[in-house]
Amino acid sequence: MATTIEVNKQSVKQLLESGKKQRFVIPEYQRSYACTDEQIQVLFDDLVEFTEENLDYGKDGTGHTKSKYESTYFLGTIVSYENDRNEQEIIDGQQRITSLFLLLRALYTKLKSMAETPEVKNFKTQIEACLWEQDELTAEVDYEKTLIVSKVMGDTGNEVFSSILITGKTEKQAKDNYSLNYELFLELIEKYATAQPELLFRFMHNTLNKAILLPITADSQDTALTIFSTLNDRGLALSDADIFKAKIYNHLDQNGKEEFIEFWQQLDEEASNANESIQKLFYYYMFYLRALDNDRNTTTPGIRKYYSKNNFERLYKEDVMKNLNTILNLWLVINNRIELEEESWSKNIEINQVLDGLTSYPNEFWKYPVVIYYLRYHDKENFEFAFLQFLKRLFAVLSARYILTPTINAVKRSILNLNAEIIQSATPKFDFNEIDEKELKDKIKTAHRNTVRMMLKILAYQHQNTLLPEKWEIEHILPQKWQSSYFPPNSDTEVKELVEHLGNKIPFEKKLNVIASNGYFMKKKESYQKSDVQIVLDLSKEHIDWSLDEIRERDIRISDELFELLNDWGLNQVDECETQVQLMELPVERLADYQQFIQLFKREDNNETRQMFLEI
Repeated sequence: MATTIEVNKQSVKQLLESGKKQRFVIPEYQRSYACTDEQIQVLFDDLVEFTEENLDYGKDGTGHTKSKYESTYFLGTIVSYENDRNEQEIIDGQQRITSLFLLLRALYTKLKSMAETPEVKNFKTQIEACLWEQDELTAEVDYEKTLIVSKVMGDTGNEVFSSILITGKTEKQAKDNYSLNYELFLELIEKYATAQPELLFRFMHNTLNKAILLPITADSQDTALTIFSTLNDRGLALSDADIFKAKIYNHLDQNGKEEFIEFWQQLDEEASNANESIQKLFYYYMFYLRALDNDRNTTTPGIRKYYSKNNFERLYKEDVMKNLNTILNLWLVINNRIELEEESWSKNIEINQVLDGLTSYPNEFWKYPVVIYYLRYHDKENFEFAFLQFLKRLFAVLSARYILTPTINAVKRSILNLNAEIIQSATPKFDFNEIDEKELKDKIKTAHRNTVRMMLKILAYQHQNTLLPEKWEIEHILPQKWQSSYFPPNSDTEVKELVEHLGNKIPFEKKLNVIASNGYFMKKKESYQKSDVQIVLDLSKEHIDWSLDEIRERDIRISDELFELLNDWGLNQVDECETQVQLMELPVERLADYQQFIQLFKREDNNETRQMFLEI
């Protein structure tokens, strides 16, 4: 079906009067009214300036006569759609249209205080048609029924806004934006009426008839949101999570609504503090739900399209918010480096180190299996041990695959398969191609720039039992800018290539890196010796100087070290049935035996290994 969009330039009076046929509604998923006093002042001043600049309708400066009907003032767009209650649901422009309703109510309040003249009567009639419902036959005004209603979820200002439009009054010492802005409009109108009494009615006329809006009416919510996303460059666009919030909220009873508002606000704040968002939590959760359905399709659906299936039934499950909160706990540990009460895994330095290494993986595909594994098994008795084994293998296969083929498509299909396998087993099948040792070692030496941080982290963590400082940079031991005379037998091309090898790079605290600058090794050793990164300290003790030979030697050493590490972590591990031990059911006291078995199994397939497996 073709998308229908109506665009029709209208004056403020024309647009607001349309509320008599289809009331304006600011829906639950919108954000609270947040116009500042500065924005209100600018709006009022602009309308005053427009009024005063258009008093002379003579020549326009080019020799042509300027018609008084040509001049207008553009206020912006209003994006809406007709909802299933025959209302104009505002998608974009809620702040603007709310401020206009408050301005017209303030003008009406001023008119009521004035002596009844033909002008006063005229503009009262015009404004009444913009604010309240009227009898179709008698034009009698029902001051209790406004042409706009705000339903913003959890916003006590909804009732305040309605009260102001009905009564024209605010509560004493009210601090909400509706009250403050309405009082400011009253103050500005009174000052202008005193200073320019002869222009007050002209100001009202221009506000109603010369201030122009561009209403864009869409045929559906989806279309309206798409238009909004395209037009919006003034602030935070509505997210899919805002829509989900409204859907869940409207599905609850009154008690449930109150609890939900509090829970959502807390989740939103904590997610933001963890450098995540509720929108992202819903996105991660979608992969979990897809895994539950054994959905291995590599085409990732949009989350609004995904959750809207079957009338948003996935959002109405009782465990949705609980699961989002559980997912957030994972990111609090990863992003904020905090420890969770009663979750010992969050205190496990090995787990934290591997997770930190994964955060430098060049795309987000590592996140989905980690979230799914955590959500599926976090409350099992032996989760800590099993999680570590899983994370190590995930890091091994993902990092090796990306080092060889630095594209998303190299792992996408395998990740979707892994997601579904995780639901079936705590030791899931990893459907990744086997990695060639020689090819991987060669690629490690000349590491793609997107993989350097990830590899440096894991190298560093083999030499220390703490996390790296949060702010560190990739340090070139031999500086990127060198003097050609320093390496007379070598071409600039050869030196330039070796300088960018992984063997010439270390993780180094940002503040110390600034001090070290681009000096040579002997000059920088003093800064290295102040580092909290163990491999940097070791480097400063083990080497007197640093030349091209040191880079070549370290290239070989760390490529061997990394390959052996990744191999131990399960890089080319075959998913035979005997390795699929059900860790979650294994007694805690036997975990050490199992770990020993795994190490033996990786190294040699002999009778001793088989006997240990049978005993376990």
